[in-house]
Amino acid sequence: MGHPKKTSSHPPQSSESKSNPLAGLWHQVTHQVGQLRPTRQISRWFNVDDEKIAEILAAVRQQLPTTEALLIGKPQTGKSSIVRGLTGVSADIVGQGFKPHTRNTQRYAYPSEDLPLLIFTDTVGLGDVTQSTDSIVAELVQDLQVSSGKARILILTVKISDFALDSLRHIAQDLRQQFPAIPCLLAVTAVHEVYPPSLHNHPPYPPDIETVSRPFQVIQDSFKDLVDGTVLIDFTLEEDGFDPVFYGLESLRDALADLLPEAEAQALYQLLDEQDDASEQLGNLYRDVGRHYISAFAVMAATLAAVPLPFATMPVLTALQVSMVGLLGKLYGQILTPSQAGGVASAIAGGFFAQAIGRELIKFIPGLGSVIAASWAAAYTWALGEGACVYFGDLMGGKKPDPQKIQAAMKDAFSTAKARFKDEGRPI
Repeated sequence: MGHPKKTSSHPPQSSESKSNPLAGLWHQVTHQVGQLRPTRQISRWFNVDDEKIAEILAAVRQQLPTTEALLIGKPQTGKSSIVRGLTGVSADIVGQGFKPHTRNTQRYAYPSEDLPLLIFTDTVGLGDVTQSTDSIVAELVQDLQVSSGKARILILTVKISDFALDSLRHIAQDLRQQFPAIPCLLAVTAVHEVYPPSLHNHPPYPPDIETVSRPFQVIQDSFKDLVDGTVLIDFTLEEDGFDPVFYGLESLRDALADLLPEAEAQALYQLLDEQDDASEQLGNLYRDVGRHYISAFAVMAATLAAVPLPFATMPVLTALQVSMVGLLGKLYGQILTPSQAGGVASAIAGGFFAQAIGRELIKFIPGLGSVIAASWAAAYTWALGEGACVYFGDLMGGKKPDPQKIQAAMKDAFSTAKARFKDEGRPI
């Protein structure tokens, strides 16, 4: 590494630097780092833009075994409940997750738009007497004509007590004629609505009750030439008092898997059979993408912390780490303001902030202080990024973030990163 030219030990101060001490510090640090490491300018490491995020996510997205499910049925026939059953997320999150897609459809991608394993398209106009069935069909046809490269399936939803099925049959006929290669599953829902008065909970599945089997058979017969399979389900809410909440979920899973390609079927089984493992694998996938950016922020933190300015670097490092948390939140589908990102960083960091003070004071040790401070800052920033990934991953999965899980991830990441950065002398 060459020595900097001794033309000036300080950069010229701009009017912004004079009026804003933090901006002045930033310019000073940038100048010093530019002299010490001319081939690795600060701007190079901090240049983490939306285009780069989109590029990485697009590459990962192409490898995912994504299934697109078109939910076709009247309102209140259990379409959103099917989404809850297959994803495991709460009703509130499902409701917020559906976004307008066309005039008569809305779409929900799980776990996110950027990296979806399941994409649900819901028809919202069916059953409305003012809405033309032909216009709904036209929108669905237009949507299906666009090749997505993903597996697709039609899921028709009918309440077991509803026998006004002409409009749904019309839609199913039109779609099957134009897209015979796309499989179609009929889901008969709300089974408990026809239970006899003496039955207050679900019987063993499948139910062997005449009040259920009779209407179920009638509906099956109505669609026998239009669907590739039929399943009987009853997905309720916890407060409804039925056990299990997702009655017939395994049958739905099996019916879907039978109609999907092998990779998509395996992904579906993982989501339902190995919920914890699948969540962990999915979280690791997001975390691997996030590490592209965590590493850049760690480099920046080490570079700034190596400058011998005790306590003065704290505001800059804090701003840097808050920016990192905000970026990771965006990756996981959480749009945060800087203040919100700062709140998340503070909430997940726990006792690590107390150690930050020790990092600043150790800079007073001649020679050794800056190296330790740099490795500490890089490792802490890395650990904070790992903790943020765990935090946002829990939210994405519809779970309450687990502080112990977050702290464990941070401690492991901190120990590993600190040793590596200290041994290497620079975090690259």
